[in-house]
Amino acid sequence: MDTMRDRFISTTTRLLDEDPRLALVLADISGDGFRPAARAHPDRVINVGIREQLMIGVGGGLALTGLRPVVHTFASFLVERPFEQIKLDFGHQGVGGVLVSAGASYDWPAGGFTHMSPGDVALLDTLDGWTVHVPGHPDEAEALLRAATPGDDRVYVRLSLQSNEQARPVDGTRFTAVREGRGGVVVAVGPMLDPVLAATGGMDVTVLYATTVRPFDASAVRRAAGRGSADVVIVEPYLAGTSTAAVNDALTDVPHRVLGLGVARRELRRYGRMDEHLAAHGLDPAGLRGRIGRFLGDGAHH
Repeated sequence: MDTMRDRFISTTTRLLDEDPRLALVLADISGDGFRPAARAHPDRVINVGIREQLMIGVGGGLALTGLRPVVHTFASFLVERPFEQIKLDFGHQGVGGVLVSAGASYDWPAGGFTHMSPGDVALLDTLDGWTVHVPGHPDEAEALLRAATPGDDRVYVRLSLQSNEQARPVDGTRFTAVREGRGGVVVAVGPMLDPVLAATGGMDVTVLYATTVRPFDASAVRRAAGRGSADVVIVEPYLAGTSTAAVNDALTDVPHRVLGLGVARRELRRYGRMDEHLAAHGLDPAGLRGRIGRFLGDGAHH
């Protein structure tokens, strides 16, 4: 199976052929994959080299001219390094674009902490008007990318090597119920769905699948929680607790408890492999089962 990043390259290459308004801005990362696109559209495929602040500035400038920029590099260099430019050159200027990241929280552990960005979604949360997509499969990444490119809004698409076995229908707005139960609600974001389904096997819980986390689908969480008191766990493949405030806001009118699971703030300084990082952060099925089970208690068990 191709990776989400492979699919981004092939899909964007086709979209550049189909949509004369689309432009692509790179900072060397994935440059090889986009060579055919750069040959076909030299005026709309721009590689600025490893100058990420410039990359965002160029993207904002292209948007001011009426083009639709797709801006791509690793998450740490796309969101963290040029954060001020995102804030000003897109948000303050009032223009839109599609930021597409790779690398995620620990896709390439051998690259070290410089190439990890567990805080990217939390950082974008400090800005107004960003839609955030976290696909869990290459097919979902393609669908969300295709939905994002025609508009004028600000969109972040977070790609990862971690993927669920099967793709699910995504519409770029709603959470979908994958399993229904009465002992609590577990929201699984993007590639955390398979680990969550494995962890909650045999538990009487509702599992919601979220591939678009901003705007946050508050009504889906309210419906799943029911009218009484609510216990909600949200499992995110980035910084733990990033969306707990959104869950709290969704449930302001009912008594509730919220547990946010995700990547810890603690830096893991041994490189290891992606599966070892997942286990160390308690995001493998065994770690999730223990923490979800303890939080939801007897009500979650058949």
